[in-house]
Amino acid sequence: MNIRTPLLTVDNIIRYRGGIVLIERKNPPSGWALPGGFVDTGESLEEAAIREAKEETSLDVTLVEQFHVYSKPGRDPRFHTVTVVFIADGKGTLKGKDDARKAEVFTEVTLPQKIAFDHRTIIEDYFAYCKSGNRPKP
Repeated sequence: MNIRTPLLTVDNIIRYRGGIVLIERKNPPSGWALPGGFVDTGESLEEAAIREAKEETSLDVTLVEQFHVYSKPGRDPRFHTVTVVFIADGKGTLKGKDDARKAEVFTEVTLPQKIAFDHRTIIEDYFAYCKSGNRPKP
């Protein structure tokens, strides 16, 4: 039997120094993105989120809540992925590492123009949630 399923990923909305952390990607697709990546076999979603945050931003994060799941087949131009997004608080010294060319803090009004994947939608949903308390609709 040939079974193909979407790949599982995690992304982090890291609250840090009055904004959220985005990384500038080293690899295609280019642009800024939420810190995150693929869940390894034998790893929980939470472990993957914490690991990816540390690998890409150098920050230690405390996961605050699981925010939402994004699963549209075209959300990643390379292949079908499903991401579980966490809201986290970051501490430490911010520095882009691993897949990140650099890491910076942005606010709702200072977001970069080029944001990879569907991360602009995720970020907009997050800021709307902060204002209204309403989660995105499935």
